Amino acid sequence: MRIDGEHRRSVWLAEDGRTVLTFDQTRLPHALPVIALERLEDAAAAIAEMKIRGAPLIGAIAAYGVALAVRADPSDDALARACGLLAATRPTAVNLRWALERMRALLAPLPPARREERAYAEAAAICEEDVAINRAIGERGLPLIEAVARRKRPGEPVRILTHCNAGWLATVDWGTATAPVYLAHRKGIALHVWVDETRPRNQGAAITAFELGQEGVPHTVIADNAGGHLMRQGLVDLCIVGTDRVARNGDVANKIGTYLKALAAFDNAVPFYVALPSSTIDWRLSDGAGIPIEERSGEELALVTGRTADGRIETVRITPEGSACGNWAFDVTPARLVTALVTERGVCPASEAGLLSLFPEAAAA
Repeated sequence: MRIDGEHRRSVWLAEDGRTVLTFDQTRLPHALPVIALERLEDAAAAIAEMKIRGAPLIGAIAAYGVALAVRADPSDDALARACGLLAATRPTAVNLRWALERMRALLAPLPPARREERAYAEAAAICEEDVAINRAIGERGLPLIEAVARRKRPGEPVRILTHCNAGWLATVDWGTATAPVYLAHRKGIALHVWVDETRPRNQGAAITAFELGQEGVPHTVIADNAGGHLMRQGLVDLCIVGTDRVARNGDVANKIGTYLKALAAFDNAVPFYVALPSSTIDWRLSDGAGIPIEERSGEELALVTGRTADGRIETVRITPEGSACGNWAFDVTPARLVTALVTERGVCPASEAGLLSLFPEAAAA
C-alpha cells in the first residue's frame, strides 16, 4: 500500500539479503520508523512488544525469525529453541503456530548446512502468499460493498464500520478487512469508514486512520462505544473486521470489543463480516471456547501516549495510582452473530459446513 504516495510492504529484506526490515508500529501515528531484525531475539521482541502486530504479519515475522535463528546456528537444538521462543510471544493469533509448524516441518528433515537458504526462501514464500491471499480476500469481499453501493443515490457513500486494524500493516500488504475497502475506493465507489479508536492501544485511531488517510479513503475516528449508536441511527451499512483465530464452527476471536460490535450489528440488522486468510482457521478447535485469550499488562490500559501542542511525545497516566487494570486483548464472537466469513476462496456462512465448502481438504485433517 502507500506511504506518502510510495508503495510499501510491511516487511522486506535489507541489501544484505539477510537482515529483516519492518516498521515499528508502536510509534504511529506520529512516526513510522524502520527497525532492523538481525537475530532471533529481535524478531521475538518485535512480536511480543507489538512493534509488529496483526495475525498474518506475526506469522511472516515468525518465519523470518526462524530464518535468523538457523542463520546463526543451524543445529536441531537451535531450531527447536527458536520455534519455542517465538511460539510463546503471542498466544491468540493462530498464524504464529501455523508459520512455525510450516517452517519446522520444512527444515527439520534437512541437513543443517541447507537450512539457512531454505528458511529464507520459505519465509519469503509465506510473505508472497500473504499478499496474493489478501488481494483475493479483497476481490471476494468487493461485491459485498458493490451490492450496497447499487442501492445508494449517486454520490452517497457506503458507510463501513471496522474495528482495530486489519489493514496492510497487520499483514504483508493489502490487509484483510481493508482489502475490499481499498479495492472499492480504487474503483471509484464512494465510501466512508467509521474507525473505532480501539482501546487500549488505539490501533484504529493510530494505525487504521493512518492507512486510510494515506490511501485517501474518507473516514472518521469514533470512540469504541459509539458504534452501537451509529448503527441504531442507520448510519452503518455494513461492518467488516479481521480476526486472529477462527474455530472450526465459525466462532471468531478478534481484538477486544469486537463481540460488542457484533451484538449491536445483530440487534440492528447490520451485516457483520469477518475477513480472514485460511491460515487463521484453527481446524483443531471445535469452537471458540478453546481459543486462548491473551492478557496483557495493565499499563497498556492505564497509560496513553500522544503528541503535545509543542510537538513532544509524552506518556501520561489516565487511571488513579493503585487502581488495578484488567487487560484482555481479545474476545470471541459467536458464529451466530457473524453474517459471513470472507476468505481468499470466497464468502461462506460462519459454520463448519460453510468453511468446509471452501476448504474441503480440511475434512480429512
